[in-house]
Amino acid sequence: MRLIDTHCHLAHGRLYPQRQDALVRAREAGVTACVCAAANLQESRTALNVARAEEGVFCIAGVHPHDAAAAGEHYLDELARLCGDPHNVAVGEIGLDYHYDYSPRADQRRVFAEQLALAARLAKAVVIHTREAFADTIAILAESGLPGERVVLHSFSGGPGEASRALNAGMTISFSGIATFAKAEDVRAAAALVPDDRVLVETDAPFLSPEPVRKVRTNEPAHVVHVARRLAEVRGTTLDAFAEQTTANAVRFFGLELPE
Repeated sequence: MRLIDTHCHLAHGRLYPQRQDALVRAREAGVTACVCAAANLQESRTALNVARAEEGVFCIAGVHPHDAAAAGEHYLDELARLCGDPHNVAVGEIGLDYHYDYSPRADQRRVFAEQLALAARLAKAVVIHTREAFADTIAILAESGLPGERVVLHSFSGGPGEASRALNAGMTISFSGIATFAKAEDVRAAAALVPDDRVLVETDAPFLSPEPVRKVRTNEPAHVVHVARRLAEVRGTTLDAFAEQTTANAVRFFGLELPE
């Protein structure tokens, strides 16, 4: 069995000090590769360094909506440089978060649109964070002209209606430990209707530890197997078959070259 954790924050302060041990445990669990996500420029630089140093680790670079107000005047130049590295496979995570509003919504929307334009110019895939802002997220994506086939909604937390809108626009949907939570019936209902070729799995480590390890404070890539197992049950397939499908999807979507 081979799995890919398509979204984990190995550069985050809670996971970075133990990243090498975590990657060993991931490989032992059948996780062939990880995509190291980032939330700001500093984390994007660290993610790139991790990807350069560790076999089977790829990275993305972007400014999260929480950090939009602090992006800086020349942040797009730095992002373009980071995204030009061969270890980088996407722009992200970017988007909108109206739950916390750590950055003013106007700044969030501006920085999101600017990064989408950068991704289009660089022909990069994008990894989207959206929380309590689905309508605006979809509208800004539509205005960007970026093909839906180049977009993944990460750590999906909506229901079938939102999933259907994203799928109709051509997007891929990634599910995290949220899909294993007892009260996440809507998320599992959404997962059941995603086509086989447009579903991904992730941990969003160090956050969102899945059942049955939900009490683990620092999530890690090895735990993606729990997400995959639960989704395989929801979709009426085996873990091995689902792992093979999601791995193939990740390779195709991000253009990954896996280690032997």
